[in-house]
Amino acid sequence: MLLTLTSLTIPNTTWGFFAHRRINRLAVFILPPEMIGFYKKNIAYLTEAAVNPDRRRFILPDEAPRHYIDLDHFGDSARHKVPQYWDSAVSKYSEDTLKAHGILPWHIVKTYYRLKDAMMIRDAAAILRLSADLGHYIGDAHVPLHTTVNYNGQRTGQEGIHAFWESRLPELFSDNYDFFVGKAKYIEHPQTAAWNAVLGAHSVVDSVLQEEKKLALRRGNKKYSFETRGTQTQKVYAREYAAAYHQIVGVMVERQMRAAIHLTGSIWYTAWVNAGQPDLQALTIEIASEEELEERRSALRDWKEQQRKIRDHE
Repeated sequence: MLLTLTSLTIPNTTWGFFAHRRINRLAVFILPPEMIGFYKKNIAYLTEAAVNPDRRRFILPDEAPRHYIDLDHFGDSARHKVPQYWDSAVSKYSEDTLKAHGILPWHIVKTYYRLKDAMMIRDAAAILRLSADLGHYIGDAHVPLHTTVNYNGQRTGQEGIHAFWESRLPELFSDNYDFFVGKAKYIEHPQTAAWNAVLGAHSVVDSVLQEEKKLALRRGNKKYSFETRGTQTQKVYAREYAAAYHQIVGVMVERQMRAAIHLTGSIWYTAWVNAGQPDLQALTIEIASEEELEERRSALRDWKEQQRKIRDHE
């Protein structure tokens, strides 16, 4: 048998496919009765489609910046210096600069508004697609290494730590996590919630990196091993090394996954409430023709324009 050796067990993708799928799946169960029927009926799609944004990174050039934000690029006062609203941020830094350093929190909000619009016109397919995407981006916002220029430890001699923290640890240990996170809650300001997520994740970046660095000094000669998956033998972080690191940061990983689950369900719920609480139970994927959907989109555009004119005169 031909053995293929690779340097990492898991591709450098956000939370890893395993964790993204688990976050979306578990978010379904915190929804209220008016929503859970529709979402649970489509839970297989929501679970599998949780990784679609990562798949798009390889074919869409604009996709990658949606998955991260280099907060440390903006200095120690990023919380206060970087505008939370997209137009204000573009005015201050330029769109090219923002995309060069990631647009994750802004894209969460953009996707939220798209989901709300899809609910308003009762476009079942779009609701599912955008819900899955939104869960993915919210998951990304809770990964510390998606908020730093040192996203894979490449600046500190820790290459591979990205997949180690977000993929290897959840795959090995998350079956023992407490995922009872409570019911979805209405979020008054989705913009603030998205920013709080990335800022909270960024606050533990130093711990993620420094604790692994210290562990490597103590146990570096036992850091890697080889595991066979299918027909491939791969170089991975050794289970014993992973267990030692998890003893230090496991509570953090669990906390971030729990927060991602709760925020995902809560943002879905908020979009539904703000869309007027449409009857999701009556929806099927083929409920409307493209002509019908375009009529609804046109009506929605007219309504938004009317609301804008009202605000302009206030």
